[in-house]
Amino acid sequence: MGNRLFVVIPCYNEEEVLPETSRRISEKMRALISAGKIAENSRVVLVNDGSKDRTWEIICGLHKKDSLFSGVNLSRNRGHQNALLAGLLTVKDLADMTISMDADLQDDINAIDEMVDKYLSGCDVVYGVRSSREKDTFFKRFTAESFYRLIRNLGGEVVFNHADYRLLSRRALDALSQYGETNLFLRGIIPMLGFKSDIVTYERGERFAGESKYPLKKMLAFAVEGITSLSAKPMRLILGLGAIMLLFGLISLIISIAGGSSAAFNFMTFSIWAVGGLILISLGVVGEYVGKIYLETKKRPRFIVESFLHED
Repeated sequence: MGNRLFVVIPCYNEEEVLPETSRRISEKMRALISAGKIAENSRVVLVNDGSKDRTWEIICGLHKKDSLFSGVNLSRNRGHQNALLAGLLTVKDLADMTISMDADLQDDINAIDEMVDKYLSGCDVVYGVRSSREKDTFFKRFTAESFYRLIRNLGGEVVFNHADYRLLSRRALDALSQYGETNLFLRGIIPMLGFKSDIVTYERGERFAGESKYPLKKMLAFAVEGITSLSAKPMRLILGLGAIMLLFGLISLIISIAGGSSAAFNFMTFSIWAVGGLILISLGVVGEYVGKIYLETKKRPRFIVESFLHED
């Protein structure tokens, strides 16, 4: 196995955290190079996802000052998953292995050592998995764990408490490049690759600076994206709901015959509102899938790289 490592870091409005992120990752990379675990021409790739602040200016400055840092500039904001994929696919023919992580320093960079060790021992995929969620609020912990359980129950294959901190070998990255869907959910696609994998546990820290790029609204949208990208079971559940509502209709008929007009009226009123709500929900679920089909058939590019700063 070769040991040229590329660390891919998506960045969106990260001017506050990038100086510290670059300092820490630089120290870690040089330590790994000195220990002989990774090649001297390993690189850190910072992907600018259409930032509105000085993020790209800082990336250019880092590259000019130190060839360890490379930069990928997207033509516009494409979202975290597409920015991450853009960085990975840009370097897939240059790297023997890649590690993806966020710029906010919540992912423990010391876990990189163990990831590289597992790669050198024969793993193609190494997942960074949170050891606990004790630092999260009750609401965030409950919703995150419910999300993972829901995806599993719907038939999706995900690694519990794993986000996008992972190592991929070159052949795993080549396999990933064959997945062409526009609606991207990497956490669910990577386990489909089927290569030898392992996990590394770490304690997730606090964000070093700046604001979270995943407020509640984006988290909910991301959850819907993940569920509808991995499973068609929600549409099958609509059939079950239809059968249940048919049963309600039969019950209301029995009540209207045996219980008098008043009880029948109350039950029928409830049934009308319930059926109306379920119809709208069902249309929304089906519409979500139809919309995804519409976008997939267009085959629009998932990202456009405006420039790539790199030195071998």
